Amino acid sequence: MKSALIVIGFVSVIVVSLWAGATWTTFRVKARESQRQLTNAHLNEEVDNLFTALQKYKERVGSFPAGGNADVAKALQGNNSKNVIVIVGAKLDTNDKGEYIDPWGTPLRIYFSDSGIVIRSAGVNRRFDDPAAADADDIIRSN
Repeated sequence: MKSALIVIGFVSVIVVSLWAGATWTTFRVKARESQRQLTNAHLNEEVDNLFTALQKYKERVGSFPAGGNADVAKALQGNNSKNVIVIVGAKLDTNDKGEYIDPWGTPLRIYFSDSGIVIRSAGVNRRFDDPAAADADDIIRSN
């Protein structure tokens, strides 16, 4: 009788340990996914603000800013032919080069055409991937 209780207790501890491990893993995965969704939502809001600022810039100056990311940031801050300052909404983070960066610290890539804008983030892996790749996590937005 005593040995049966010991076996039942031992099996119970193993079952509870396995259940707790599975629950903990599920919790961590859900927390990571929730954080990723919040980060993407923040990035989407910031990119929307940048789109609006660039459209306002074009309306006031007559064209989109020329150059790379840092040049775009400087132009929006008033370093342009008309000395127009365009507010980008909530503060979009920049690196030490003055480039707009995504939540993972990678500079955004900003492309212009006659009427459109494309803004690209490298995503969580901080690597610009081929969008057709199965594991690509880049975030690409255009108007």
